[in-house]
Amino acid sequence: MMGGQLSAPACAIEHPFFARMYPRFAAQADERGQAEHRRKLLDGITRRVVEVGAGNGRNFRHYPASVSEVVAVEPEPRLRELAESEAASACVPVRVVAGEAAALPLEDESFDVGVASLVLCSVAEQAEALAELRRVIRPGGELRFYEHVVSPSARLARMQRLADRLFWPRLGAGCHCSRDTQLVIKASGFEVESCRRLEFKPSVLIGSWTKPHILGVARRA
Repeated sequence: MMGGQLSAPACAIEHPFFARMYPRFAAQADERGQAEHRRKLLDGITRRVVEVGAGNGRNFRHYPASVSEVVAVEPEPRLRELAESEAASACVPVRVVAGEAAALPLEDESFDVGVASLVLCSVAEQAEALAELRRVIRPGGELRFYEHVVSPSARLARMQRLADRLFWPRLGAGCHCSRDTQLVIKASGFEVESCRRLEFKPSVLIGSWTKPHILGVARRA
């Protein structure tokens, strides 16, 4: 919708089992080094920010004082409630809203920076979510991204695709291991300015199929 406020989604996306397990998993991953990845993801950003798929708000503590406002969009009710609690202790103003990545309840070109952190693996259609981010980010604004992605190793990539077909999305609330997220970002009207590949295993309990990560900055054309 051009030039206006989108309505909130008609129904929530509920993943009760995942929502109960994820906060513990995220905390453990942060202890293993992911907190530093989050800090680097958000380092130096300024002004008004939209974070899509904010989960339970693990990024909020890492936003720098140069940010004037964060609007954090999260569809899952239990995670959104946890994010609201986290927002109350953040060092910058954070407003948590219900919404889906493919239909953000936000105005066109109203943000300076968009943040996609461990969410593009689980949206139904990456292109739709990125189109919405492009819509709400002003021309010349930034997209900061931190995602786990398909491996450059042909053997591991085959394992990732097999996991996606057989079980992983059902366990991970729609999460996929074998997406080439950087390629889709480039195809969605963003110019990738920097992208680091990280070999980071977030948990000893999860196989190497979620080990490859990317951390980068793209510019909205």
